[in-house]
Amino acid sequence: MSLLELVTKAAANPKTLTAPSTYPIILNPEDSLLSLNPNVENPDPNSLVVPVSGFQISQTDSEIIDSANKFFKKLKRKLKNPSSFNTDDLIGILSSFLEKNGKKVDVSVGVDPSTEGYTRVLIEKLGFLMGRDVSELVLEACLVLGNWELVEALIVNGHVAHSSYSNLVSVLVEKRRSDLVCLCIKHFTDLGSSELLCILKYFLLPPRGAYSSMVAVRKGWESQAKLAIEKASNKDLKGKKSHVAKEAAVLLVIAHDEFLASELCLHYLLSSPNLDDVIFPYSISKLNGEEIMSLIRYLGKWLKKYERFPQAGPCPKASSMLGLKACDSVPTLEAVVKCFGLVLNEHFSSLVLNLEFREELRSMKAVVTSLALEARLCCSVANVVEDLRAEAESGFQKLLEEWFAVILVFLLCRRCRAGHGRSLEVTQEGLIEHAFGKMSND
Repeated sequence: MSLLELVTKAAANPKTLTAPSTYPIILNPEDSLLSLNPNVENPDPNSLVVPVSGFQISQTDSEIIDSANKFFKKLKRKLKNPSSFNTDDLIGILSSFLEKNGKKVDVSVGVDPSTEGYTRVLIEKLGFLMGRDVSELVLEACLVLGNWELVEALIVNGHVAHSSYSNLVSVLVEKRRSDLVCLCIKHFTDLGSSELLCILKYFLLPPRGAYSSMVAVRKGWESQAKLAIEKASNKDLKGKKSHVAKEAAVLLVIAHDEFLASELCLHYLLSSPNLDDVIFPYSISKLNGEEIMSLIRYLGKWLKKYERFPQAGPCPKASSMLGLKACDSVPTLEAVVKCFGLVLNEHFSSLVLNLEFREELRSMKAVVTSLALEARLCCSVANVVEDLRAEAESGFQKLLEEWFAVILVFLLCRRCRAGHGRSLEVTQEGLIEHAFGKMSND
């Protein structure tokens, strides 16, 4: 049977996981490699491949696998009757399982079992001993029992398998756990279209009851902004640290002020380096008119912020140097412009007929003018704007093209002047083709 046939057969007959894998953990290669012996008496030293025999896993790995199998079956059995299974039971058997395996590999967590959050520490230090199958089952148990503390620990420490992304995001949205949805965005490397669409819809038009959990997200941003201000005003910080602290303070203050709690959650999505260039546009294309207008208003706020504070820019060193981790989750001007371009590409026809969108665009006229002035001072590429103005035919198209073109030119000029990111070589024809190819087609 070919590989394609195997994949097709498996897809046609999906089965729920009922038993753990044969080797659920990463095996220790040292003992296994030392036990290998050549199958031939005089192996060819010039041969790249030598047949060997005698492979066996170490005694420690064998004991951990056996322990994981027993734990898997025990937890699976308890989940069949969740009414008689509670959070304390889960914490008890999970802690016991991790403690025993930790002793087998001679790893100590260094925390007293009576300490609050002890199980979280166990997951952080010894979670790698669970393996994928056990991790998935533990996550399922946490969702059933509503143990959000352990769900957070599994997300942050990378113990959520890709196959669990869709269900986890759906449950978190259903339970209005906005803080954990933000963590998923930060720590999941390849969110699919269904997960991205679910997250976008949730943050753009939050359902009733969602704002209470978004308050925790707002408090996090507020705390980071206050900490940045304190560090910027700390006279004990000298040289580079002082400079970074001041940059971070500006960045975090503009990222916090005037944004709704739901929009602060959107920061994580727009700043994520893991957004796929195919999947993200597809997700945006599935948004309805009300959701698109909410996204445009959010992007408009960012453009006005960057126009008012031209000194604001990426501050990648603030996280490691000063502990200001929120700086890594602030959308750059480049990300904002790119997202707006995706919105235009995917919804241009409907936006042209939307009076609310026209008014939103006209309200940004002052921003466009200001950005145009700075662009002219920065780089001769701003001549592109004048060319576009001369070529525009309709009044609305003229306004739209001017607005989008100036933002692009401003972005390029700022990057050239500030030296952020890689250098760009942009021709006038290339910029026009990239920015307005879709518009001309429509």
